[in-house]
Amino acid sequence: MSESVLGVIGGSGLYDLPGLTGVEEIEIETPFGAPSSPIVTGTIGATRLAFVARHGRGHFLTPSEVPYRANIYALRSLGATHVLSVSSVGSLREALPPLTAAIPDQIIDRTLGRERTFFDRGIVAHVGIADPFCESFRRELHRLVSAVTDRVAMGGTYLCIEGPQFSTRAESHHYRSWGASVIGMTAMPEARLAREAGLCYATLAMVTDYDVWHESESDVTVEVVQRVLAENAQIGQQLIRNLAEHGLPVCEESCATALEGAIITAPDRISDEAAARVELFLP
Repeated sequence: MSESVLGVIGGSGLYDLPGLTGVEEIEIETPFGAPSSPIVTGTIGATRLAFVARHGRGHFLTPSEVPYRANIYALRSLGATHVLSVSSVGSLREALPPLTAAIPDQIIDRTLGRERTFFDRGIVAHVGIADPFCESFRRELHRLVSAVTDRVAMGGTYLCIEGPQFSTRAESHHYRSWGASVIGMTAMPEARLAREAGLCYATLAMVTDYDVWHESESDVTVEVVQRVLAENAQIGQQLIRNLAEHGLPVCEESCATALEGAIITAPDRISDEAAARVELFLP
């Protein structure tokens, strides 16, 4: 284990943690605009934490309106080496009932028009994302969340849709035929951007409901989802505390060096403005 900065993206309730000391609220402006909310920082044990409310305080941003680039950039600029994404998802599998804490290992991206790279407008990079989550981080999440709840699922595919509407019944059955495990609206482009930023990224996907494929259950509604959010939030809070107290895992993958060799633009064609935009991520 090594001392690192843990970035957390999720609901604003996640950073109401007992024992969080030295709490500070930081306003950050990035080359990609302002993040969804001010960044709340604090310390538990020897770990510094930095929290951003993905949908803004009061949940006023749709999944398509979230400034994903600004959020990742802000956390990276504050020294984050690991980013934990906590999100609510629907289940596409009978074996993943509500209140399951899923730790997916793959993503299918069905989003349509979101800005998904830091490298555009004069600079191009092709970063590998065959395995979109940090395996070392995933293993540690599984170990620690298993101490909080026995409803844990390791592995599976997160199907990311544009939203904000839930799926049609036909779409839900179609996604099940692809082998997807859970369905949500925020894993992409977060995972893409975290990889470009050299961050260890993992998702704790908290199941709130069966998606509409499940004919013996009521169709998914906001009311259904909200009934289990409070208990899911408690699991997320305890996991974050456990991570902070134990220290973050040493990455055995190549997350931090993912950008090496990925920039394809000739150096003499990269403008000063383009270089300055991504300077934070360069080796």
